[in-house]
Amino acid sequence: MNKEPYFKELGIVLSRSEFTVLPEQDGFLPVEYEGRPLCRVDADGSVFYHQDDVNALERESARRRVTDLATTVQEYMALLERAPMIHAAGLREPYRALAEFNGTVLAGRQTDHGAKFVTWDWDFNHTGLNQGNYYEGNYAGAKQDFAVRSGLVPKERQFTPEQLTEIYQQCSYVAFSCELSMEQEKTIQEIQDRIQELVPDCRERIMQSLDEHTGPGPEPTM
Repeated sequence: MNKEPYFKELGIVLSRSEFTVLPEQDGFLPVEYEGRPLCRVDADGSVFYHQDDVNALERESARRRVTDLATTVQEYMALLERAPMIHAAGLREPYRALAEFNGTVLAGRQTDHGAKFVTWDWDFNHTGLNQGNYYEGNYAGAKQDFAVRSGLVPKERQFTPEQLTEIYQQCSYVAFSCELSMEQEKTIQEIQDRIQELVPDCRERIMQSLDEHTGPGPEPTM
């Protein structure tokens, strides 16, 4: 895989996830978290770090997130390099077919602002695409949608973004209100990390929900 586009895409993805990415150094992409060095990523997606930089549960969780994101970006960048172009009536942008099953296609394209993904259904003649579900920068969400939409995975076995967001909130409540062992805290953090990968705007959804439930305060009366 070409290192330059991989590092560029990974930098975009990490920056969206509250990490600071520094310029490439000696073939590695240095990553900081909350103003401190966290780890380095090489062109193969391997993550290297000093134990002193991950000496707290939160920082270890951050390091795992970098590892997961580096692996995910490595996966779809490799696919985008070799996937065939999609030729369909009315398609104006250069999408590549990453996967196809049962008349449903998972497609992706690279842009200067990060990769974009979409799932479509082919029409009866396999010449046009219908009902696009778009996932900007959310490869995990696009894959999940493709698996359900194509029939590879039953819809009933999948959690919705709303359900996953609620699980994330309940995990936070348990972690805050209960006395947990280190192993239990680690497990809860891993669940939340996974949910953040599947629902990148999870925190925004929570804040929006809080705002909606709180609402404006009572107006003063004379």
